[in-house]
Amino acid sequence: MKEVELKIVANVKVGKDVFLMRLRGDCTEIHNSGEFINIDLPNFYLRRPFSVCDFSYDYVDILYKVVGQGTKYMTTLSIGTKVKALIGLGNGFQIKRGKPLLIAGGIGIAPMISLAKAYNELGIQPTLLYGARTKEDLVLIDTLSELCHIMLCTEDGSIGFKGNIVQLLQKINPEFDYYYACGPMKMLEALAKTNSNGCVSLEARMGCGFGACMGCSIQTTKGYKRVCKEGPVFPANEVIF
Repeated sequence: MKEVELKIVANVKVGKDVFLMRLRGDCTEIHNSGEFINIDLPNFYLRRPFSVCDFSYDYVDILYKVVGQGTKYMTTLSIGTKVKALIGLGNGFQIKRGKPLLIAGGIGIAPMISLAKAYNELGIQPTLLYGARTKEDLVLIDTLSELCHIMLCTEDGSIGFKGNIVQLLQKINPEFDYYYACGPMKMLEALAKTNSNGCVSLEARMGCGFGACMGCSIQTTKGYKRVCKEGPVFPANEVIF
């Protein structure tokens, strides 16, 4: 974990109420996709946690959806604005050789971009199942299509398979060795009950973001664990939903 000052170099709307922000600065403490950063916003008491969407040693991308006053305020931040952030938080995804399956629902697509890039660097193009309520809620399709064999689904059938992620998974029954999933809690719960051979990335309200306050604790088969410290990535068969 490290506190750094990052400068906004891009803040672009990429979908319905969804923005992609690039922050430039010392990002050497970010090591794995699936980690998160905690941004300190002026005039807001608590830092805001965001999954690492993409990263290098000198930048980090975050994908955020406007759901409250904090994220609404973020859309007004201009290029050149500097913010403080804690980086290198969380355990992230562990790369496993073989045939990976990436599963994302809604804004849960965020950590899948850097994960897909990590597999591409190993010469592996993963399969991605990506779903949302409507096609307007799906973002960065062109970028994802270059990195993955992508299959889309929407609940209203506006694009791709009509239904949810679990229904799509059951229908196509893809061959895979291990899955990585991020999205709504109900989706992750249904996925874990259907097939536990993977890991899930959880979201939670966080007070500190580094394990001190215990505010993001969840119940697991191995006792209570903190999403910000022992997570946000957990084996699917370990979480008690």
